[in-house]
Amino acid sequence: MPKSRGGRQTEPVHPICHRTLHAHFTNHELARMERDGVDIRRAEPIAAFLAFIAGKPPDFYAPTRKRRRDG
Repeated sequence: MPKSRGGRQTEPVHPICHRTLHAHFTNHELARMERDGVDIRRAEPIAAFLAFIAGKPPDFYAPTRKRRRDG
């Protein structure tokens, strides 16, 4: 849960991973997934990203495309 919503615990996240999470999910969706015990790593777009990024060096950078939102 983000600190702006009362979260206290922080986890270090690589910038490219952070951008990918927010390209696919809103803060509200991420908070709901955490509350419901959903493993975000198994969500389809994130699982595909993790498979792609697995062999890349720590300083790897790639542009992040935002998800098309309905509405």
